[in-house]
Amino acid sequence: MTKRKSGGHPDLKMVNPNAAAIDIGSTMHMAAVNPDTDIMPVRAFGTFTQDLHDLADWFRSCGVTSVAMESTGVYWIPAFEILEANGFEVILVNARYAKNVPGRKTDVSDAGWLRQLHSYGLLRGSFHPEAEIATLRAYMRQRERLTEYAAAHIQHMQKALMEMNLQLHHVVSDITGATGMLIIRAIVGGERDPEVLAAFRDVRCKSSMGTIKAALVGNDRPEHVFALTQSLELYDFYKAQIEACDRRLEAAITALTVRADDDLAPLPKARIKGKQHNAPSFDVRAALYGVLGTDLTQIHGLGPSLALKLVAECGTDLRAWRSAKHFTSWLCLAPGNKISGGKLLSSRTRRSSSRAAALLRLAAVTIGKSDTALGAFYRRLSSRIGKQKAVTATARKIAVLFYNAIRHGMTYQDQGATAYDERHRQRVLSNLQRRARALGFALAPIPATAAVS
Repeated sequence: MTKRKSGGHPDLKMVNPNAAAIDIGSTMHMAAVNPDTDIMPVRAFGTFTQDLHDLADWFRSCGVTSVAMESTGVYWIPAFEILEANGFEVILVNARYAKNVPGRKTDVSDAGWLRQLHSYGLLRGSFHPEAEIATLRAYMRQRERLTEYAAAHIQHMQKALMEMNLQLHHVVSDITGATGMLIIRAIVGGERDPEVLAAFRDVRCKSSMGTIKAALVGNDRPEHVFALTQSLELYDFYKAQIEACDRRLEAAITALTVRADDDLAPLPKARIKGKQHNAPSFDVRAALYGVLGTDLTQIHGLGPSLALKLVAECGTDLRAWRSAKHFTSWLCLAPGNKISGGKLLSSRTRRSSSRAAALLRLAAVTIGKSDTALGAFYRRLSSRIGKQKAVTATARKIAVLFYNAIRHGMTYQDQGATAYDERHRQRVLSNLQRRARALGFALAPIPATAAVS
């Protein structure tokens, strides 16, 4: 791969003359620099740590200041972190926006094409949070995986109980609750008497002791008890791992920039009392309020856990997006504007694998039946355009509230479903009156006596 003369693009202005690019791979990275700085402007490097340091040294010898790379799987993470630690400006590029050119199907041409686009300033970097938020996000995602693993072993415990014909899940609402876990641990410990097992009933359990006793008469074969024992041990193990992860999460939130106590108002009253299921063991709401200076849980649909997940995915200042419209467009929650010849071809929202967008859609579903303004908005749209589009539109509204709360310190005040419906009615009525006046008519309300049949 020797230096090759190229005609270039004289009509384009080069804005990054010291730009470089990397085509990321699992076993090899192909790097390209300006052809005027090296006789071999495209070189292959391995993926070992020493190879990445050699790559950084080569970039430095070529005078590179900015590097573009594709966000391929997780293979880009070591190269990104090492190059960033060496003082280079590194941007991640979506391959869908950089490779839509026919004829460039090799690693060498891909790297050269990326470098050329980056030198002309035609590449837009993807959002990458700062180091503290990236650490928080890593712990949050690890906790989600541990929760999924623990949930799988809850299912294994329930299956073993069913194989023993112990109908525990029919008499308690949750087998991992106070009553269920005491009974399961007693069974694993060797207890088989239904009356003794039923005595572990918590006072808050709705089923009577007689009902629980009848449900705990089963067939205790050794292989089923063994499966129940191992599932319980694995469940306890993952719960311990989740607790350790919560300690790291709490430390990561504490490490974020905390606002001065003098400027921080007292924490508002909680909108929802009680603790959410599978929530972290520390006070998430108070911890986030100390960092953000605003209570995100006042927004309907956002509980403490969901707010923490959104902050871990998007950050604590949202300055990467100039406005709420840019933020919702990044989340793929805003309508599209595919226009050609002055005609709107499609307004469908783009598909996205964003975790933040999925969380906001989940929040939109939860408030669909609530007596709130957002709930009334969801119900109005779902009756007109369908539930799927209504979820997207409501998720966008929640995203705007989330953005304004963090970026501008907005305090959300719910007006209620009744007030929202009345505002919508007045808006429709004013539109009808305006159209009637334009046609030379005047609207008049129907008298109450005439409306009665």
